[in-house]
Order: sequence, then structure tokens, then C-alpha cells
Amino acid sequence: MLKLPLEGIRVMEITVVWAGPFACMMLGDLGAEVIRVESVQHFPSSTRGLMLKIPPSAMKPGSYYHRLYLDSEVGDRPWDRFAYFNRHARNKLSCCLDLTRPQGMGVFRRLAQVSDVFYENNAVGVMEKLGITYEALSQWNPKIIYLSNPGFGNTGRYKDYLGFGVNIEAVTGHTWLRGYNDQDHPMHNTAVYHMDAAGGAAGVFAVLTALHYRNRTGKGFYIDMAGAETAIPHFGEAVMDYVMNRRVQRTVGNRDMHGAAPCGCYRCRGGPDEWVCITITSDEEWRAFCQAIGSPAWASDERFAHVLGRLQHQGELDKLIEEWTSRHDKYEVMVILQQAGVPAGPVIGDKDAHRDPQLTSRHFFEVVNQRETGTHIYPGFLWRYSKTPMTVRRPPVCLGEHNELVFSEVLHMADDEKADLAAKQIIGGDAYLEYNR
Repeated sequence: MLKLPLEGIRVMEITVVWAGPFACMMLGDLGAEVIRVESVQHFPSSTRGLMLKIPPSAMKPGSYYHRLYLDSEVGDRPWDRFAYFNRHARNKLSCCLDLTRPQGMGVFRRLAQVSDVFYENNAVGVMEKLGITYEALSQWNPKIIYLSNPGFGNTGRYKDYLGFGVNIEAVTGHTWLRGYNDQDHPMHNTAVYHMDAAGGAAGVFAVLTALHYRNRTGKGFYIDMAGAETAIPHFGEAVMDYVMNRRVQRTVGNRDMHGAAPCGCYRCRGGPDEWVCITITSDEEWRAFCQAIGSPAWASDERFAHVLGRLQHQGELDKLIEEWTSRHDKYEVMVILQQAGVPAGPVIGDKDAHRDPQLTSRHFFEVVNQRETGTHIYPGFLWRYSKTPMTVRRPPVCLGEHNELVFSEVLHMADDEKADLAAKQIIGGDAYLEYNR
């Protein structure tokens, strides 16, 4: 079997929340040895250490955060049981290191000298205060690739502003574009953290191109990647609509900005949570749709014969279509319309996704056993290679789980040095972690 593309590449990460950990998970999926540099004193990731900020005694049973734990139980090691962290923690190693102390930075320097990539997505200034800048790392290792991914980038007027997915979505214009047009725009909205998903994928691409450059030149590379800027191109239609037409787009709900009509989400038989989405993009699809649902009398109405008429009368069409969909199961609607060549799909929840026939037939979900949470089904890989299949080589990583491997096998520390550093709480696991219950 051929090697995975990034086998032999070592990545250090000091990442938080979703964008950074997601990117480094994908680098690990591609074969890289990814080492999370963590701290039992400071907990750099809010998703790893959220429970330190919200004591269990302060949470009501059944709260959102309780639900992200196995059986809603925080347990003795909540930092290893939080689903919000474990979802992007596979194929990684974890070592614990206090970077606020000179000896800890000395260990970090040694790790940087034998690594290929350093990846961080903290607020601007965090790495600088620690002395972990590209200038420092490139002196230790001229060939290292350093990717920095703060919310607004490392330059500009907003560079020192703090950013999280929700507020950066607002600054990028995404919050303005989402929601329903019959509600208090843009107040009725939900957070989707699009920037994190976009930034994670963009970060992987940036690292791969930098590795390619290094292979050609032998030189290291610095990448300044603003999370906000990885998301804005995904809303290009709205941006260009203003640039070219001075028109500010508003929310359109489930309708389409590009001329598909009808386009919507329709109730189905079976209860208040049963829905199907239908999108009709041409007059040919409209005629196929009408025939598939039995050619009711209203289907021959001249107002609906062409796309402009359907765009003008979408409200009336939605009611008529829902009269039909409400008599059918959502999967039944999908099958009927797909067989006629009309795009349609059921609105499913997580429970349905885990048993969806398409996803199960492609073996998308991976069965993984993690030390603190047991065996569960996790989302799988974003793509597949024909000759080098990706696997979950390591389950979601526990805090400091690979201290011995990193310090002994990667850095070749002697036993007496490890013992000295552990006694000073510069390296080590969470045996001495202060956790206020």
C-alpha cells in the first residue's frame, strides 16, 4: 500500500475552538504526525477546557453543555469527554508543556527544530507574548512553515480585536444574509460558524501549497490567514451584486438567489419536524415536477409556465406544493421527484444522518473507541483515495496522552531530565491539574 501524502511531516499545533483543530485533524488524516502542545496550567482551547470556566455545579441538568457529554455526565476528566473537542481530535498526539516558563520554552524550541509545520489560530498577541513568533521559530528551524489564523488577520485596523465565530460572521456579512424574510431581520438567526469550517479547509490547502514551495526551494514559509477572509468569498454573489448593481441583498429564507423557482422547504406527513426541500431550476424540471405529482389542475396555470412567473408567484406556489408534500413521507417525496429528475431531499436530523442509506452504503461514519467516552460513531473523512485509504489511526486525543512518546521518542529526553521537568510541573499530564469542583 502506498504511503499517505503527508507521512513523514510533523505538525505542531496550538489551536483553539474549531477552525485550527479541524485543519490539523485533516493534516493528521493525510498522514502527518500532529502534536497538540497543551497546558494543564492554562488550557489554551476553550473547547477542551470549557468545564474549567463553567463548573458543573453551575450548570442545570439537561443544559446545552451537559448534553455534550456522554450520558450528560461530566465525569472525572471532563477535558477528555467533551464532544465539542473530540469531534476534531482524531489522528493527533498530545503533550503537556508550560510555555510560560523558560525551561518549557526550551523544550518547545527543541520540538520546533524537528518539526515541519507550526499551526496556531489564537488571538493576535498570544503567541507573541509567549515568544512563539515566526521570527523566533525560523531562527530555530529555517525550513519551518508557520501558519497563523486569527479572526481578522495579523495586520489592519481590526487585528487586535477579539473574534469568535458568531461576531466574525456578522462582520463578514454572513449574518445579514441568513434568516427568513418575514422576520425581524437580521435578529432571528442561528449561529453556524461557517468561518471555522471554511478556515479549516483553507488552512489545509495553504499548508499543502507551502510544503510544495519548500520542496522546490528548501525554504520555510509564513502564512497570515485571516479567518474572516476565508469566509467572505463564499458570499461572492452578494458582494458582487452590490459592487456591480449597488444592491444590498436581504435574507431570502429557503428561496434561491439565482433564479430557481419554486425553491423551498415544505411540510411532509408525519409530524411537525418532517420536511423536504425542493429546488426547480428550469422549465423542463417544472414540467417533470408537475407530471411526477400527478398533473393537478393548478400545474397548467399559465402564471407558472415559465421561470419569471414562478418567481413572481412563489408564495402561492409554496402553498399548492405543500398540499401535495403534506400527504407524503419526506423520503417518499425525494424518491418520487428524484426519479423524475427533480432535485429534492429530506430534512434530516443527526439521528437520521447516522442511519441514512447513502452515508451508510459509503461507510462514511467511523466507529471509534476513545479512552474516556467508549465506542461511538464519528463523522468520517472529507474525501477518499483509491490507493491510500485514510483511517482513524488514533482516537480523539486525551490531555497529555502522549507525553512519554513525544518527550522520549521524538525529543529523546533522558529519564532524569523528564523526572526533573515533571517535578517542576513544566511537563506532565493532569495528575496535578487544579479543578475546582
